[in-house]
Amino acid sequence: MKVLWAPWRMEYILGEDKPQGCIFCPWPGEDAAERLVLFSGRLSRVMMNKFPYINGHLLISPLRHVPELDDLTPEELLDLQLKLRRSIGILKMVMRPDGFNVGLNLGVVAGAGVAAHLHYHVVPRWHGDTNYIPVFAEVRVIPEHFRETYQRLAPHFSATDDEG
Repeated sequence: MKVLWAPWRMEYILGEDKPQGCIFCPWPGEDAAERLVLFSGRLSRVMMNKFPYINGHLLISPLRHVPELDDLTPEELLDLQLKLRRSIGILKMVMRPDGFNVGLNLGVVAGAGVAAHLHYHVVPRWHGDTNYIPVFAEVRVIPEHFRETYQRLAPHFSATDDEG
């Protein structure tokens, strides 16, 4: 018998207060920690993925709700790249991964779960983080609760200025 405990999923499954708007857009009166927002600046924001592939899975998006790279101003595009670089630096310092997968899915057929608001995925990787469990049991094991990961990363992002 296979048992995988993921108690944080029940909140989403049973919750009646599912977000109506875009998950990447700021909400009036939002609680950054509750929404797992590590940084929200003038042009972009960095948040943790609530349903990560692995610990430290970050999402970096422009603050403006746009679907395509061509919709970004040069300033927004540069800001996203600077936040991407800064986020990778923080993950290297705090979590010490051996590498990263960084991706931008544009369009539903490319795998964009929220196609209307472009966003980068930053997925830290470690030697041995893929083992027999996902291959044979089709189960992903994430060793740390996302709230604990948030607590470890948040202080470093609060020190991030809006320039990069």
